[in-house]
Amino acid sequence: MPPRKSLAIFALVFLINYLLMRFLFPGEQPVTVPYTEFRQQVAVGNVTALYSRGNTIEGRFRNPVTWPTPEEVKQAGGQPARPTSLDRRLMPPPKTSAYFNTELPAFHDRDLESFLITHKVEISAVPIQQGGLWTTLLYFGPALLIIGFYVWMYRRAAGGAGGGMGGVFGLGRSKAKRYDVGDPATRVTFNDVAGIDEAEAELVEIVDFLKAPDKYTRLGGTAPKGVLLIGSPGTGKTLLAKAVAGEAGVPFFSMSAAEFVEMIVGVGAARVRDLFKQARESAPAIIFIDEIDAIGRARGGVMMGGGHSEQEQTLQQILTEMDGFTGREGIIVLAATNTPDVLDRALLRPGRFDRRVVVNLPDKAGREAILRVHVRKVPLADDVQLEQLAQATPGFSGADLKNLANEAALLAARRSESAVTHKDFLDALEKIVLGPERPLLLTAQDRERIAYHEGGHAILGLVVPGADPVHRVSIVPRGQALGVTYQRPQTDRYNYPEAYLRARIIGMLGGRAAEEVVYGTKTTGAENDIEQATQLARNMVTRWGMSEAVGMVQLAPRENRFLGTGGGFGGDKPFSEQTAALVDAEVQGILHGCHEEAKRLLREHRGALDGLVSALLEDETLSEEEILKATGLPPAPQLEGAPIRLAG
Repeated sequence: MPPRKSLAIFALVFLINYLLMRFLFPGEQPVTVPYTEFRQQVAVGNVTALYSRGNTIEGRFRNPVTWPTPEEVKQAGGQPARPTSLDRRLMPPPKTSAYFNTELPAFHDRDLESFLITHKVEISAVPIQQGGLWTTLLYFGPALLIIGFYVWMYRRAAGGAGGGMGGVFGLGRSKAKRYDVGDPATRVTFNDVAGIDEAEAELVEIVDFLKAPDKYTRLGGTAPKGVLLIGSPGTGKTLLAKAVAGEAGVPFFSMSAAEFVEMIVGVGAARVRDLFKQARESAPAIIFIDEIDAIGRARGGVMMGGGHSEQEQTLQQILTEMDGFTGREGIIVLAATNTPDVLDRALLRPGRFDRRVVVNLPDKAGREAILRVHVRKVPLADDVQLEQLAQATPGFSGADLKNLANEAALLAARRSESAVTHKDFLDALEKIVLGPERPLLLTAQDRERIAYHEGGHAILGLVVPGADPVHRVSIVPRGQALGVTYQRPQTDRYNYPEAYLRARIIGMLGGRAAEEVVYGTKTTGAENDIEQATQLARNMVTRWGMSEAVGMVQLAPRENRFLGTGGGFGGDKPFSEQTAALVDAEVQGILHGCHEEAKRLLREHRGALDGLVSALLEDETLSEEEILKATGLPPAPQLEGAPIRLAG
């Protein structure tokens, strides 16, 4: 900072501090007395010291003096208790003080000096101070502290990474967390990672390069500069990156992309420079940037504000740093994202993030392996079957399975059990999927209706060919649901035939169909069932070409395979109103046909439905074996590939 600017800031701080302290702590103000009163106070020995400057005398009384005195007020005509503005000009209000000032008349006595000496009045060569060292510190101490703090922060900023605005107050310093493999508490290896063998196999070469780079460079090859980990939330991308560092035995620098960006433009770029500087000093090393889409989104959009400029500068600095790699530094950048489709193309070109590793959701075998990792320190009862739990949790990520094991352990602890049982896992699964139990006071009629609703789902899960086996039925209210029928597939499915989809819709509409068959009326309990069935039927028509009338035409956007959501067309629908009406008619046709088939099957198996309801009203929750026993029905027959016959 230029010297003139620094001096101006110091002077301003002093001035503000002085005025503020004078306002908050005005101190004792001197009283102005006539010259005659001054001589009288000297004569009675009440003046201890004075200082003269020109015709003005400042001094200190031994005992405080009030002026004007009541006698003076009375001689002035007797001012009222609330003097008017004219009275204030004629006679000032009384003031009491130990300090005074007065003016010497032009014809004052020449023997004033001897008069003062005679009465032992100290004639000071400096102004009379109204306070000592503490008063001085009171006025100027805060200013000195502010200046000291300013100098300290300025020196820190001067030594901070990035310099300039990026280094002010240390903002330019990287906030990356460093994990050293020498610490067993933080070291992660491939033994701690399960269920994502394909992604793990892709990263073994990275580990090998960090351990023995000469093996690859001797033939002129270079290691990839960056590896992009792509997958749904909770699939273990961060854990996998830590495992790479742990296997390679190199330092691991982890930082979220959101931590780069600040309100001050240039801070993110400074932090990127500092992060890569630390990595070079510790090479070989791994840099991990989580949620890189926070700063790596495609540039060129119309956005307002400094945040967009800061994002672009940070992204540009990352690209510059990666371009500066020769491939021999032993530094590899790992990044993770859930939305690779929004990343800037400059990030994905060869020479930057050379490789893309997809971290998929685990299959049944992977889920079982993940559960075994998370129950290493959990005492399990003999009835726990991890294979069945893996089969009952399709679509669960590694984070979901870790949460399942933790919830089961907490539930067993609340029940004062010595080990976690299989029932604890099933109850924890219901809590995760549907929410905690709600203590609702339901009437007998409501409980019976809920039992028939859930029984309708369960019966159709037993009689419709190709339906997923019914795993559990409960009429205990949880979350927003008054009951639940939990079905699980025998194996993980990656391709769905039309007959299977129609079987699912029939099962979804089984609750409403059971209410109509038994009571002849409808309730609001089928809201979620209708929503899911409608979405599935619409996908059959608009995305999968399963309607003869509409044909094989894409009329809906493709779902995001990593987030499970549709991206939307972003504009007008790419089809006419006539096509939209045809789509609606086909969707309604599928739903109507499935609904009629559900009612036909429930009428045909009314005895099994009544038996299941009786068992539910007694026990509230039934397992798969108890369901088969109560209904007397076998599991659903295997799907032979022929479409399901629909009534109506």
